[in-house]
Amino acid sequence: MRWGLLPAWVKDPRNFTLVINARAETLEEKPAFKNAIRRRRCLIPADGYYEWHVSDQRKRPYFIHRRDGEPFGMAGLAETWIGPNGEELDTVAIVTAPASADLAVLHHRVPVTIGREDFARWLDCGAHDVERAIALLIAPRVGEFAWHEVSTRVNRVANDDAQLILPITAEQMAAEEPKPVKKAATRKAAPAASDDGQGSLF
Repeated sequence: MRWGLLPAWVKDPRNFTLVINARAETLEEKPAFKNAIRRRRCLIPADGYYEWHVSDQRKRPYFIHRRDGEPFGMAGLAETWIGPNGEELDTVAIVTAPASADLAVLHHRVPVTIGREDFARWLDCGAHDVERAIALLIAPRVGEFAWHEVSTRVNRVANDDAQLILPITAEQMAAEEPKPVKKAATRKAAPAASDDGQGSLF
């Protein structure tokens, strides 16, 4: 599936903003998710994910994983878009929730993870019992996940190896140039449209 949900009712994908995240708090209100939360819930298997964090004017990547090292399932919503010529595109968005106190150190939102004991409950769309499914959409418990800093090599698509999830070494840290944080422009900018975070990473 392509990451970036595309509702079936979209006429032209080129005119639709990429929706990579679905906020748990507003799933039933947003037209893009109202059908998917009832009929097309899915799980995205992972053993971790990356988050960038700024501290001391340095932007660094972190690998976030379950403390016990086990794989987990992120709550997802799926849609199949059918184009005017019959072409089909399967798309998915990750459901996010406000972060628990420990993970909020890195980012204020996190992917929702579904416990193994609740996999069947989340995936069973036959009964269309959306309230029971929505009740599962909470952040991981404090202490359930851990994280460590990794190399900025994760920022290049060409890099795809097991080293990307290992803690960064002192030698790597010394060799990598820190990314300066861009300062905001001083001149007045035009008022921006409100951003509900659906298109941000988490």
